[in-house]
Amino acid sequence: MLAQATCTHATTWAQARQLAYQCARPLPALAVTLREAVGGTLTSPITAQQDLPHYASSAMDGWAVNGNGPWKLTTPGRPLAEGEASVIATGGLVPTGAATVLRKESGCVLGDGYLSLGHGSKPGETLPGRHIRPAGEEATAGDVLIPAGTLLNPAHIALAAVAGHDHLQVQRKPRVAVVLTGSEVVTSGEPAPGQVRDAFGPQLDTVISQLGGEPVGQQRIGDSYQEWMAALGGGRGAERPDVIVTTGGTGKSGTDHFRDAVGALGGRLLLDGVAMRPGHPAVLAELPDGCFIIGLPGNPLAAMMTLMTLGEPLLAALGDRPLRAAHFVTSGADIDPDPGRTRLMPCTLIHGLAIPASHTGPGMMRGLAWADGYMAVPPEGVAAGAPVPMLPLPWT
Repeated sequence: MLAQATCTHATTWAQARQLAYQCARPLPALAVTLREAVGGTLTSPITAQQDLPHYASSAMDGWAVNGNGPWKLTTPGRPLAEGEASVIATGGLVPTGAATVLRKESGCVLGDGYLSLGHGSKPGETLPGRHIRPAGEEATAGDVLIPAGTLLNPAHIALAAVAGHDHLQVQRKPRVAVVLTGSEVVTSGEPAPGQVRDAFGPQLDTVISQLGGEPVGQQRIGDSYQEWMAALGGGRGAERPDVIVTTGGTGKSGTDHFRDAVGALGGRLLLDGVAMRPGHPAVLAELPDGCFIIGLPGNPLAAMMTLMTLGEPLLAALGDRPLRAAHFVTSGADIDPDPGRTRLMPCTLIHGLAIPASHTGPGMMRGLAWADGYMAVPPEGVAAGAPVPMLPLPWT
């Protein structure tokens, strides 16, 4: 039997976003290799385990020298006494006793095994410390190199490697499985009358990634209750998804089995319907094992607006990221009231004005394909020139 829903009536769009964000806690951190860490969010600071660099090194190809020239050339690497020099390469360990490094262009090797300043030398070539990179020049042991909360880029990874780290603690991304429903859906070619082309399979994994999730596979089922039960109740274990996104089946007809399947699995509805258009029949549920299920309506635009409304906040919460707030833009059109419902309208920005897109029926994707974001028009509507909340799309 289905557990009592947290909300038994259609919540507002703003309440739905907050509920989806507040119902989940961040997933635990994960230790990953440096290669796997790129693009992840660091949860523990990276510190210098020793001085960087950890030894004094040469900044030039040339000779390490002690004292004033000419210098007697000796075996590279051994300590230098007064008046001695040895060959050194860029990055090489500066031997004990060396006061400076003489550039290759500035020295002249004499036939009797001595080194002297050459014609290309400049004043100050042998000043103490010249062309030597001292130990600890970049960082000293214990310095914080990269703070927790950093979104790691390739340069961060290189810095972590230089500092001697092999694994990093990053925020685990929520694993998201997709269940595509509908016996009338075809996946290739032009659909016949009574059929529809799959609009979800080719795009959902990419959008899930853009929202901070980790896609873990798609499953296609028909419209039977048994198929719904198998899809929502199977695939558990160590690699179970943290979130399942379903398409269709959120209505209340005889072929819509979302609620019945969730109830039979011991789950509970967290949200059943949102006072918005498109996307009113949106559902958010949680199974006893902690897996969340987002039920998207079957119409493509309605589904995408539901994914933005519920999926974006939920994945942000699981990924320990802040909920992205809508920002206000200036409406470029008069939009009539729609009492009791927030309208989510794909729009384009032209000279700072938000212009509603055309072709934005619940089953259409043409308007969304060219939109910069979507306006959340309040039930009372908005006049041209007035501010209106807008959120960018994840791919813009």
